[in-house]
Amino acid sequence: MGAPEPRVELPAVDDAYMMEQTAALCRIPSPSGFTHAALDYVASGLERLGIAARRTVKGALTAALPGGDPALGGRTLSAHVDTLGAMVKEIKENGRLKLAQVGGYDWATIEGEHCTVHAAAGSRAISGTVLSTKASIHVHGAKLRKLKRDEASIEVRLDEPVRNEDDVRNLGIEVGDFVSFDPRTTVTPSGFIKSRHLDDKACVAILLGVAQALQRHGVEPAAPTALFISHFEEVGHGSSAGLPEGTTELIAVDMAAVGKGQTSDEFATTVCVKDSSGPYDFALSRKLIDLARANDIDCRVDIYPVYASDVSQALRAGWDVRGRLVGPGVDASHSFERLHQKSLEETARLLLAYLLAPA
Repeated sequence: MGAPEPRVELPAVDDAYMMEQTAALCRIPSPSGFTHAALDYVASGLERLGIAARRTVKGALTAALPGGDPALGGRTLSAHVDTLGAMVKEIKENGRLKLAQVGGYDWATIEGEHCTVHAAAGSRAISGTVLSTKASIHVHGAKLRKLKRDEASIEVRLDEPVRNEDDVRNLGIEVGDFVSFDPRTTVTPSGFIKSRHLDDKACVAILLGVAQALQRHGVEPAAPTALFISHFEEVGHGSSAGLPEGTTELIAVDMAAVGKGQTSDEFATTVCVKDSSGPYDFALSRKLIDLARANDIDCRVDIYPVYASDVSQALRAGWDVRGRLVGPGVDASHSFERLHQKSLEETARLLLAYLLAPA
């Protein structure tokens, strides 16, 4: 496989900054298709670091990091700002709302969650609660326990005095309005952050942390490097178009799924070598793994049987790039998620080693 990967002098990363950015992003509603506020936030964060951001025709965010030898192939780090959510599928006769899923999750994982309906083309936010159609044990008894949670049995109860369909429409709510779920973002004294939507807000924060570390310490990547913030990853076409010109290597920075049978860990970064879309680029995956070992980075190697990423989507769309996947360990993915700040740090350090090592 060639010479061993070098030990790299890594600039310090600001864990507190990445935790703050993760929490702030998680609190901005951005289900796929309704991501404008989150994209604006990321663009502003990059501009504060002196990095100009631009939008693709499709609406994704791209930004070139300073430096890099133009003779070398371009590298792009990608993370997605879109999350799971829902849309109003039907306004029921009793004033409740039927939902259509945005992204893939088990209906049971949102039962009881507070939510917001973004009505009148997003200009008005109306709160509600996601409930089953048989929510009261005192009324429904054993029927509640036996109820299958699916699109027919889950609904939204609005926090407005509505009793029928006309009352709901008078609020400005229509079929097709977006519904976001309360992230309940909490940072613990022990260094955990628990929240919905750590997939993939935490990794967007990592990219901001990498850019900040390079800028603060006055170092530049070895090769031309760009950031790509996609906004349709959860529905399968985030990176299908608009990758920065000259990209030859694409790194998807996305959550590492923690659970039984997996090596991924909440305190480490992970290189995923295969997911349900197939194996990632062998040589590039080995490069990351070897860089981690050479630079004392806590890195795991894993395979995810039910998973895809921005790299998967780019390759299926026909992009001629070499791709790999790396990210922080996240417990309870696509449910109520949790990670530790150590995994943010280790992932950022691995990305910096990759960017700064001789190409």
